[in-house]
This record gives sequence, C-alpha cells and structure tokens, in this order.
Amino acid sequence: MSKKLELNVVRLAPELATHVDVWAAAHDFDRADAIPRLVELGLRAEAGIAAAQHGHHDDVAIEIEATSQIGLLIDPETPEEERERRIHRLTEGPPEFVAFRLDLPGRRLH
Repeated sequence: MSKKLELNVVRLAPELATHVDVWAAAHDFDRADAIPRLVELGLRAEAGIAAAQHGHHDDVAIEIEATSQIGLLIDPETPEEERERRIHRLTEGPPEFVAFRLDLPGRRLH
C-alpha cells in the first residue's frame, strides 16, 4: 500500500535553509527529502525528551547501572580521580559534543 503524499510549501529563513542544505548534503539527501526527515527527527527527539522527563527515576537507575558496569571494565589499579574522569566522559559524553546533545535542557537544532 503506497502512502499518498501531500504537497506542502515550507518557508525557511535563508540561514535555516542553509543549515538544512548542509545537513542534506552531509546525509546524501536533497532539500525536499531532508525537510520531512528533519521534522521527523525533531518530533522523535522531542517525544524522547518528554518521555525522559516523565521517567526521571528510570534515567537515574540507568545511569547508576551504566556507571557500575563501566567501573567493572576499568583497571582496578587506575587512580580514583582517573576512574571518575573516564566514567564521566563515557556517561556524559566528551565535552566537545555537549553543545550537540538534544537531551539536555534548552538544547535545540541550530
């Protein structure tokens, strides 16, 4: 069964159109295919963030379990400060990527 596609016109500010074009090129899409994909990704991310806010206790439990498992993989001879640095880097992500995390409060696609 094929989906019926509806033609819609989307107006984009020039700067946003440039961002869409850059994303499209990086993912081998043209603008017409990139826009619905980006909308879909944005809606999924927003739904995931909303779900995460409702399941805060689950997030904490997951982080505790991840920290525990990572701790088991680190050499026991590693100094405590280095262990904590490694665990933090793996659970929170490298500092250079924090600006791109959509799951953090106040973050959005630029």
